[in-house]
Amino acid sequence: MKVEITLTTQDEAYIIKNMYPLYLHDLAGHYGLVQGHIPNAHGIFEEEDSYKTLADQYEVQSIWWTKPGCLYPHLIRVDQNPAGFALVATPPHCAQGVDYFMNDFFVLSPYRGQGVAEQAAIQVFDQFKGQWELFTNSAEKNVVGQRFWRRTIAGYTQGNFDEVCRNTFDGVKMVFGFDNEK
Repeated sequence: MKVEITLTTQDEAYIIKNMYPLYLHDLAGHYGLVQGHIPNAHGIFEEEDSYKTLADQYEVQSIWWTKPGCLYPHLIRVDQNPAGFALVATPPHCAQGVDYFMNDFFVLSPYRGQGVAEQAAIQVFDQFKGQWELFTNSAEKNVVGQRFWRRTIAGYTQGNFDEVCRNTFDGVKMVFGFDNEK
């Protein structure tokens, strides 16, 4: 399997936008019945009831293609087929002292358990050198995600990373940090 990541253009944005509801559905499985992670009155994974269709939700992600050089929407492909995405933010869309923030990372179910996610994450990290941070849900329901990030980052940094559970702008999360510039 050939895994590759590419920075998407506005012309390719629809591919990531098509996968985004699947990502939100996946997150719901990690959070349970927590507000913001259950469908609204219209069956859309958005808090606001103003989103009545997936077409309405489609534009929520458009910001990723309006700030080149600041927000980096990557498509993950396996053998040229869409397999997921990695959305990387830079200041001012991350904490002070952080150069790169993995805002969202998703791999479709058929590609899980085959090393695709790890290869894609490493390719993303290699593109951007500096202080990294990423969050994952600290709940027991997300032990698979926690193990994935711990194993991937430990291997990538030869164990030179920080891991702490703390309050973030998105609630209590397991926060990973590392510097790949050295």
